[in-house]
Amino acid sequence: MRLDPVTMEIVGNRLSAMTEEMCLTLQRTSRSLYVKETADFCCAFAGLDGGFVAYPRGIGVSGFVGLNVLTAVQAAGPLEPGDVIITNDPYRSGGLATHLTDIQLIEPYFHEGELVGYGWAFIHCSDIGGRVPSSLSPVNDEIFQEGLQIPPVKLVRAGEPSLDVEALITANSRTPEANLGDIRAMRAALRTGRERLAGVVAQHGLATVLDAQRDLVEYTAGKARAALAALGDGTHRFVDYLDDDAVSSLPVRLSVTATLRAGDLHLDFTGTDPQVAAAFNIATLGRPHAWITTRVLALICTLDPGIALNAGLIAPITVTTPEGSLVNPVHPAAVGVRHASANRVNDAIGGALGLAAPHVLPAASSGLVVPVVVAEQRAAGQNVQVLEPMVGGTGARDGADGVDGRDSGISNLSNNPVETVETEIGVEILRYGLRTDSGGAGRWRGGCGLELTFRVRGEGSKLLARGLERMCFRPWGVRGGGPGAATELIVNPGTARERRHFKIDVLPLEPGDVVTLLTSGAGGYGDPYTRDPEAVLRDVERGVVSREAAARAYGVVLAEGDGGLAVDDPATADARRQHRPDPVANDGGAERRAWESVFDTATVDRLVAALFRLPRPARTPRRTALYTSVLDGLPTGFPRTPPTPEQRDAARRTLVQEITELERMSA
Repeated sequence: MRLDPVTMEIVGNRLSAMTEEMCLTLQRTSRSLYVKETADFCCAFAGLDGGFVAYPRGIGVSGFVGLNVLTAVQAAGPLEPGDVIITNDPYRSGGLATHLTDIQLIEPYFHEGELVGYGWAFIHCSDIGGRVPSSLSPVNDEIFQEGLQIPPVKLVRAGEPSLDVEALITANSRTPEANLGDIRAMRAALRTGRERLAGVVAQHGLATVLDAQRDLVEYTAGKARAALAALGDGTHRFVDYLDDDAVSSLPVRLSVTATLRAGDLHLDFTGTDPQVAAAFNIATLGRPHAWITTRVLALICTLDPGIALNAGLIAPITVTTPEGSLVNPVHPAAVGVRHASANRVNDAIGGALGLAAPHVLPAASSGLVVPVVVAEQRAAGQNVQVLEPMVGGTGARDGADGVDGRDSGISNLSNNPVETVETEIGVEILRYGLRTDSGGAGRWRGGCGLELTFRVRGEGSKLLARGLERMCFRPWGVRGGGPGAATELIVNPGTARERRHFKIDVLPLEPGDVVTLLTSGAGGYGDPYTRDPEAVLRDVERGVVSREAAARAYGVVLAEGDGGLAVDDPATADARRQHRPDPVANDGGAERRAWESVFDTATVDRLVAALFRLPRPARTPRRTALYTSVLDGLPTGFPRTPPTPEQRDAARRTLVQEITELERMSA
């Protein structure tokens, strides 16, 4: 290190405080509900290499600490004081933007003509144009459908705003005033950063600030390697699935092989399905991108809670992401709902590293983030707002239950206050709370999902709910723990007009319609019949476990007493004596077992390898045709409906025959 530890710590804390003040400036001056309430935004300070040197710990989206601004900076051309770059293009920004509704601003910071670093701010805007209100839909099959693409260009030149660029952006959005207000809030945040950085340079000197950039990142990198080294060396693999790609009923496979060596971690995504003709692709450009490393960063910060948030966190991580795969698509692949795949990457990495450290890693989280969007007609135009960013709970771990109704696995978004929602959107919230019996049973219970029920009040309303997942393949439990409950979306529940939906594009609603979204629960940890009966009783009293589930899933019999419910000890002991522990190491539920009874890991490895030997445009059609041929011999509703042994064996024979023919064609 170039600096003494005390100076480095002081300057590091000053820079971190600067980024938090930038975030507060942005949030307090923002316009849209999703920024000022949900807090889908962030600010940071990047060094000369483009990596983040200082990142806020207590405000804003935490998962983007591994992003890099340098590609966008270089694309915008020579910079001078007063310039501000804008972009939302995932491909042209080098993955800095992760979908088109995330608007990025970058300002170069100078001191006496010398470049010191870059201020960065982003917000998720309500709408950037495209085919549907809010821009994002799972069924978009190319990025051109997802809205206005803004390559890295100068929004401000030498302090003078480019009104032409502003006009182009506002003309291509359904919410132009909100977007413009949020962009101005970002500029205010960048100005705050510029002023505070000038104060740090004035106090400590330019050379010290430049040296601190390198020292802070290197110090964090060393601590990150030390944390990962505690897991031991080894290679571990895990496979998980998206329910489907929204344009077909075919699941999408994510495979991760994690190799730990002396504190370095390599993530190999070989075996992951090809990119899909839908919006679930993650534009990583082959780098250790934030959306495929978030779980590792969370693990490092768990193992070392005092570690600083900066680019050093990703220094120990390398990746293999096959080009043309779901995690490294080729332009113009759609990427709008990339967070759904990122959730599944998180779960797969957690599963792989859980094999290395089962007493550290939890069971699967609920595995979804669903921004529930309501678009409605108003006299002045359209009102497009995120009603709630719906999540579930966190997975149980050795020694602790999961967290109910909160999951910061890929983002630490806040929920919107009901009063604010009802003020800004034409809906009435009927229920917003924890979902009973949704957390996976276990010695340690998985976190509960959420229930949101609302009534539509206005005419011409439409519902969008991107990110609906875990409706088939449930969050898996660990070491005998059970899976969480599946996600459900119901319109007009309990009436003659009840309709159940899976993934939706744009769902028209009528005044008086009632919508209920039940998010998935997280996986449990350990044999549920070893859970403390008093803990089960407390869960029943809290309403997160029903009395029936206490007996069925935990073997805990409850009886009415003078003081209310109490554990019936003799009946509970009798019920538990008849229990046989489940030997399943990772239980994803009957649906996953049914799927893998036909499509086992080794056989599908052959399939994916053969598909990648085909020209890229031929992969998806060939994959669809092959799976369709196999599924034709299985029951309607498979894998929710299990096959008979005869159907399973016949389907496996068809699968092997189809793969053998594909291998011959692609040789």
